[in-house]
Amino acid sequence: AGRAKRPRGAGRQLEAGMRGILITCNMNERKCVGEAYSLLGEYGDLLYGPEQFSDHEERLSGSDREEDEDDVEAALKKEVGQIRASTEQKLRRFQSVESGANNVVFIRTQGIEPENLVHHILKDMHTTKKKKTRVILRMLPISGTCKAFMEDMKKYTETFFEPWFKAPNKGTFQIVYKARNNSHMSREEVIKELAGIVGSLNPENKVDLNNPQYTVVVEIIKTVCCLSVVRDYVLFRKYNLQEVVKSNKEDAQQNPSSLTEEQNSQVVKAETEEEEKSSKEVKEENK
Repeated sequence: AGRAKRPRGAGRQLEAGMRGILITCNMNERKCVGEAYSLLGEYGDLLYGPEQFSDHEERLSGSDREEDEDDVEAALKKEVGQIRASTEQKLRRFQSVESGANNVVFIRTQGIEPENLVHHILKDMHTTKKKKTRVILRMLPISGTCKAFMEDMKKYTETFFEPWFKAPNKGTFQIVYKARNNSHMSREEVIKELAGIVGSLNPENKVDLNNPQYTVVVEIIKTVCCLSVVRDYVLFRKYNLQEVVKSNKEDAQQNPSSLTEEQNSQVVKAETEEEEKSSKEVKEENK
């Protein structure tokens, strides 16, 4: 019972330097973690091959369980020690860590490209229209993290943005921003500064809020800034797994063409409303 009540990701927290996948859910974080492991494991094995475990790890759920029946306390201590040693020896491909915000799960990744994996999942779900999750709402790849202070973000993104936006590379883009448990950052300032950095890397990079080639995702949680540059953000319904499986006639672009660069921040409002709508639908379905 003690282990069952242990908080998910206990002892591990989201921090600058991590890469992974940020997932929003509808109040059921434990079930969200389970769905995430299942979905990421399925597609991770498909793209990168089955994850390799040592014989030591594979035995943990077998022989030790029998010992639990003879001496629960001794077996528990042994299991904890073995798991700790195994974790220190080798990081797992997917590992849940505390995100620092309610209804948000962060899965740290090791040895994979979060953007490619999440894009592949959404592309498959968009094509097949097969619903694979019940509590997961949005799934955003996080390819880089830094401290959530303007100077840190400016310095970090000058290099982080280069693969997509530094000449001769170029593209149309939009910036979407969300902050949780953080009140010292200004949404308008962040969007303005990051858009300026993209422009400085190549003047041919242009803002497009209707159907951009790239969407710069900025997710701030407490003092950590999570970043990614994703494709097909509009087509894949803002990376919402509940919305992307709906009929093709609902895939129409939703951002009005009259929006200007200064109104880029308003995209956040539409995202939040869509997320709340999806959350409500999922809750009703689970009743």
